[in-house]
Amino acid sequence: MIKKFIQYLYTGWCAVAFVVPMLILAIPIIMPLLISRRLDSITYFFIRFWVYCFSLLTGIWFIGHNKQVVDRKKSYIFVINHTSFLDAPAIPIAIPSTLVALGKKELSKIPVFGLVVNRLAIWVDRSSAESRKVSSAKLKELLRGGTSVLVAPEGTRNNTDEPLLPFRYGPFRLAIEAQIPIIPVVIHNAGRLMKRGSLLLRPGVVHCYCLPEISVEGLTEADLDQLTQTTFELMKQKIISLNEEGQ
Repeated sequence: MIKKFIQYLYTGWCAVAFVVPMLILAIPIIMPLLISRRLDSITYFFIRFWVYCFSLLTGIWFIGHNKQVVDRKKSYIFVINHTSFLDAPAIPIAIPSTLVALGKKELSKIPVFGLVVNRLAIWVDRSSAESRKVSSAKLKELLRGGTSVLVAPEGTRNNTDEPLLPFRYGPFRLAIEAQIPIIPVVIHNAGRLMKRGSLLLRPGVVHCYCLPEISVEGLTEADLDQLTQTTFELMKQKIISLNEEGQ
């Protein structure tokens, strides 16, 4: 009982440590993007500083591995596994380049977080075909302009015992149509710090791994299923390997 009470207190403190630094840094995070997307490196400097503040205050640390596979001069479609809300601070540490994320429309309604992240995300209503079409067009425009895109192909948080949920085709179709390479990113251990079906947190380390680039050069719609499954298997095997190693 005492242990659970302490965990509630700790989780409450984590919420404060998540929101307050974000509020303090909201202006330097948002302002560069209001001026020009060419200033997004300034935005990401302050986003990473926010993550550092969160880690320092909570004891939840994020470590990025194999980031050298990312060429910061290129555009990519990054695909990640979705395990918990800790994915949000993990992403800017996992990925060294600037990007825009495709996010569920519901997230835009979260106080403070939705306001700050609004300029860093394309919101989509997954129940609406028209919304999906509009968001896809926006993502293609950003990719043509040199901006990378982040998508969670599972579509929702994985609350099962499986390493991954089945992937949706959206990001892989986008990669083929825009002829933009894919980099899979595995976020590991976040689910252990925030158990399935619970909002309670505990301190620890979240490891993030960039996997090798997957080229889509010359691929067509006929290759969509193979590309999706290849990416799925690469990420699945990495997660299984990390679980077996006990990391």
